[in-house]
Amino acid sequence: MNGRVLHVVGTRPNFVKAAPVVAALRATGHDQVLVHTGQHYDERMSHIFFRELGLPAPDTDLGVGSGSHARQTADLLVALEGELLARAPALVVVYGDVNSTLAAALVAAKLGIPVAHVEAGLRSFDMAMPEEVNRRLVDQLAELLFVTSPEAVGHLAREGVDPGRVHFVGNPMIDTLLTHLEHFDPAVARAAHALPERYGVVTLHRPANVDDPEAAAAAARALTEAAGHLDLAVPLHPRGREALRRAGLADAPGIHLLEPLGYVEFMGLVRGAAVVITDSGGVQEETTVLGVPCLTLRTTTERPVTVTHGTNRLVRHGELVPALRKVLDGQTAADPEGPPLWDGKAGPRIARVLTEWLERHDHRVAGAP
Repeated sequence: MNGRVLHVVGTRPNFVKAAPVVAALRATGHDQVLVHTGQHYDERMSHIFFRELGLPAPDTDLGVGSGSHARQTADLLVALEGELLARAPALVVVYGDVNSTLAAALVAAKLGIPVAHVEAGLRSFDMAMPEEVNRRLVDQLAELLFVTSPEAVGHLAREGVDPGRVHFVGNPMIDTLLTHLEHFDPAVARAAHALPERYGVVTLHRPANVDDPEAAAAAARALTEAAGHLDLAVPLHPRGREALRRAGLADAPGIHLLEPLGYVEFMGLVRGAAVVITDSGGVQEETTVLGVPCLTLRTTTERPVTVTHGTNRLVRHGELVPALRKVLDGQTAADPEGPPLWDGKAGPRIARVLTEWLERHDHRVAGAP
């Protein structure tokens, strides 16, 4: 099969989205390269996912690590340029909306290498979110745009993106969830962390919740009050760990602070939870498919389909406990059909479009030696 495909991943959500695409292309004999930028470098946030998801070991781990947005993005640009020149791919595939995604798309565009963006067209319309900046820029640079929900098609059309470049394929993150569903054992995950039969799961890492001291304090107060109604398992993302602890979130009656978890163990906890409290986009999607009530501590979401077709509700800090009470009283409901095309077949759909594109295009790489 002509035309090397180079995938760039850097964070947990990237790994989960990339796994079904890589597997589908592997099944048809494509030449693939997997580059891990090292944006998530902790073992529990990174390499354990490769093992659990069946991803091949990265051909390159750039080891970029953390830093300010400017420093991290600059380091990514330099490292990825060398990698793309050395590998000479016909196409670069990027995932989601993290700094690794933006850096890879920008480097590829400067080298004249076409870019495919998996999870294109999502919009929160909140430019204070670094992810919103990233996803908007990547969509302007991408040659192929794979969208996960119908409203994303409309967003891209309003931004002037050629409809012929846009493909509604469903959600590869859900492919991964459905593939591994039988391994998500709530009883095992609950026992590992001494949780009662009824519990909630909390994940917070967005700057709006953890970087601003006042917001972090409000989140800590809301979670502490919520723990009076339900035990909460809180795997602390490295980004928010110290901020939330400084804000007053600590091991206390009802609060169970945990280290980051691998994919299977975390999803086992989520599958058995009475409710999930989060600010993560991916968790909004996963809870929608699992049918687990989700309370999102944000004022906007780039995934409104999880509200209209799922279990998700947006709440402010002061609204968390009343919303939690409604969930515990069984006063919430979700669309039983779920979002369209979230059927576990997004990976093969993406692979089919990529294969057809590669067969139609010249594979020479501008700027390559």
